[in-house]
Amino acid sequence: MKAFVVRQPGGLDRLEIAERPDPGRPGPGEIRVAIHATSLNFHDLLVAGGRSPAADGRILMSDGAGIVEAVGDGVTAFAPGDAVVSCFFPHWADGPPQTPVGNFAQVPGDGIDGFALTHAVRPAGAFTHAPRGWSFAESATITTAGLTAWRALVGDGGLKAGDTVLALGTGGVSIAALQIAKAMGAAVIVTSSSDAKLERVRALGADHTVNYRTQPDWGRQVRDWTGGRGVDHVVEVGGPGTLAQSIEAVRVGGHIALIGVLTGRAGEVPTAALMAKQARLQGLIVGSRRQQQDYVAALDRTGIRPVIDRSYGFDELPEAFRHQESGRHFGKLCVAW
Repeated sequence: MKAFVVRQPGGLDRLEIAERPDPGRPGPGEIRVAIHATSLNFHDLLVAGGRSPAADGRILMSDGAGIVEAVGDGVTAFAPGDAVVSCFFPHWADGPPQTPVGNFAQVPGDGIDGFALTHAVRPAGAFTHAPRGWSFAESATITTAGLTAWRALVGDGGLKAGDTVLALGTGGVSIAALQIAKAMGAAVIVTSSSDAKLERVRALGADHTVNYRTQPDWGRQVRDWTGGRGVDHVVEVGGPGTLAQSIEAVRVGGHIALIGVLTGRAGEVPTAALMAKQARLQGLIVGSRRQQQDYVAALDRTGIRPVIDRSYGFDELPEAFRHQESGRHFGKLCVAW
C-alpha cells in the first residue's frame, strides 16, 4: 500500500510517498480500516516540518477516517461497513490525563505511524464511530481540532447556556469552539486579523468580533463588550504572545483553556494579573476516547457540521501543508482519497 512519510531531518521538501506492506488481517481485539481522509493540524505541521522530529520514514497524520473492513476475535463494538474515526491518544480510554499521555510517544503521526495511508490495522480502542451521515473528510476533523474544542469548553470548562466564550482566530479549533458554544446557548466573541474572516464568523453566529491587528488591546475591548465583567471561557490558541490579553479578557474566576503555541513555546506570564483574576489556566492536549464518543453523540444530536476550507488529494499533502503555513485558511484543511 502507499503511505506519505517524512524523511529526517524533516521539512516539506522531505515528504514522499512510499510503499509499505499491507497490514493484513486484524488479530484479536483489532480492526482493519480502509482510511479515506485525514485533516491537517498544527501538530502535524510541526512533525512534517521537522520542528517536532519523528523517526525517519514516519507515516504522517494523527487524524484518520474510514470504513471498517474486518474485525478480529473479541471485537463487538464494530462491524464491517462501520464508519470510524481515529483517536489522538489511542491508549487514553477514559478518566483524567495520566503519565502515559504526557508526551506524544503513542500518538499517530508522531510517536507511532499515522493515517496518511490506505489501510490500517489497529486495536479497536484506537477508533470511535464517526458521526452519522458525515463524509470521510468531515469525520477526520474530529480527532484533534474538534475534540480539543469540545474538551476545552465542555469537559474542562463546564460550558452552559448563557456563558460567554472568546475564541482566538479562525482555525479548526476556534471554529469548532464557536459552533459548540452557539449550539449550547452561549455568546461567542471571535478575534482575527482579517475583516473578511470576521465577516464569515459572524455569518456562523459569532455575537461579536475583534480585529486584533487594528485593536491591539483586544482584551480590554472584549471585557468592555461584556459590560466590564469579562468572558467565562477563553479558547487560547496563541500561547505566550496572546496570553496577557486573554487574561485581560477573562472574568474573575473564569477559565482559560491553553491549547496552542502558535506564537511560540515559551514566554512571560503575567502572574499577578492571573492571580488577581483568580482565573483557572488549564493546559490541555486533545482528549480521551470517552470524550470523543461524547462529542460524536453531541454532533449527531445538534446537526453541527465542520467548516472545511479546502480538500486535497492524497498526493497533494505537501501542497496542503504549504497552504496551512500561509495562514490563509478558514476552518479545516483536509486530504481525502
